[in-house]
Order: sequence, then structure tokens, then C-alpha cells
Amino acid sequence: MGEVKLVGAFAPPFCFRVVWALKYKGIEYEYIEEDLHNKSPTLLKSNPIHKKVPVLVHNGKPLPESLIILEYIDEVWRDNPLLPEDPLERATVRYWAHYVDDKCLLWDSICKVFVNEGEKQEKAIEPALEALEMLDKALEGKKLFGGKTIGYGDLALGWIPYWLPVVEEICGVKLLEALRFPSLCAWGEKFLDVPVIKENLPPRDELLDHLRGIRLYVLYSGNNQ
Repeated sequence: MGEVKLVGAFAPPFCFRVVWALKYKGIEYEYIEEDLHNKSPTLLKSNPIHKKVPVLVHNGKPLPESLIILEYIDEVWRDNPLLPEDPLERATVRYWAHYVDDKCLLWDSICKVFVNEGEKQEKAIEPALEALEMLDKALEGKKLFGGKTIGYGDLALGWIPYWLPVVEEICGVKLLEALRFPSLCAWGEKFLDVPVIKENLPPRDELLDHLRGIRLYVLYSGNNQ
């Protein structure tokens, strides 16, 4: 199916969505580690609009944005499908994927918790909890979003059970409570226990140090305004 490259970076969870999909599909690829503080000509050329990772390069043609990349991978490599066949189910998992990424919902709220402290952080916690509550309801009665195997929805939500506890430890807050969000937490444990996921996660200590450094930089540089 041609040459496949992935331009990514160590910490962003969106890069790992693509790694998980490629591994799950059994696709061989070259990984190109990007320094986000000194962006390479490859990244700037591959994603000139947003200049962000991940970027999938297939036969020399670049494709940015992790959720778009997941759908592309699923359409090109048909084995181990990520999206369900039923149109309604397919639309539903797409909805929840975009719900998680929407700048006004979960991702944005978690970022505001991460880069703030005191009153500003407190204001960001409530919308984050509300967004987690909606996800918990969506996962009621489901072991995995993809059914018996992982799928598009699982990969889209997959950063929550691994990255969020790291954010909690750094910020001294607790968001992902098992008693409050039993379905979401049970799903997270199941997801992280899938071999292709468990074997392709950043080392927790390194992730902790990396994100702690980012938070300190943002707080003391005033870039959280």
C-alpha cells in the first residue's frame, strides 16, 4: 500500500491515536520524532496551516488532524475495521470523538485546568466534570466503544484514562473519580489493558516530567492568558 510515515511527538495524545491505529491494523511505518520547540521543514511543509502533529504521510502525500487520519487509515486499510458498518453507529462514534476534541468541551476544559491555578483553575473544573459525566452516560453498559474490539471511538477517547491522571497529579486535583464516573473508569481500565494500547504508551514518569515542565513554563511565562 505504499510508503507510510508518521510525523509525531512524545507527549501529545493525539499522536498516539494514530500510532494505535497503525499498530492495530498491522501497518508498517516510519516514525519521525518532531521537536515542537524547533519545528522542522518537514512539519512546516506537511502541515503549513496549523503546523501541528500528527501528520500522516502516505506515498509522499501529507494528511494532518488525528481524527481525519484515523478515518483515512480505516478506508485505505480495510482489515481490523475501526468504524462500525451501521451508519447510525458510525455517526454516533464520530459525534463522541468530536465531542471530546471540541475546544468548548472536554479538551479545552482540561487544558484550562492544566495551565491555571487558583480561582481560574476552579472555574475550569466544573465544565470538565460535566463533560466527563456526559461521556460516562454514553459508555453505560459498554466494555469498549468499538464493541468486543477497540474502534474509532476508543482511540479518540484513549488519552483520557492515561493522560488525565498525569494531569491530575501535576495539578493536585481529582477529576476522574470511579464512584462518580463508573462506566468511564471501567472502560478506561479495559482500554488500557488491550495489548496494542498497553505496549504503545509513553513512559509515565517521562510523561509526568515533560508535562510538568510545560505547565511551569506556561504559568511563569504568562502564556495562559
